[in-house]
Amino acid sequence: MGRIDASGRVADRVVTQALGWQPGDRLTLTGTPDMVIARRDPTGLLTLGRKPYLAIPAALRSRCGLHPSDRVLLAATLEEDLLAVFPLSTVHDAIRVNLPVESGGAR
Repeated sequence: MGRIDASGRVADRVVTQALGWQPGDRLTLTGTPDMVIARRDPTGLLTLGRKPYLAIPAALRSRCGLHPSDRVLLAATLEEDLLAVFPLSTVHDAIRVNLPVESGGAR
């Protein structure tokens, strides 16, 4: 879990270490209304700084509905060398869809 700060940064040393990302690694970020994806890319426009945070540009935060102080779920896929940032609204929707309804069936 992480929190978006006023500058669009979200940090989690455990996730970046698990991915093996190092300061100076170049990243490409893409997004949808449901998530932001960060991938290591030698031609990427963003650089991972000395501190282990991901800086999400304002235009991408807007597209993905992320705001300062929003809590997000950070999920790494080691095989794909990517970091997914999910707004909690997306996580909530995924859980709600799979919860059983009162009659005992799935939604």
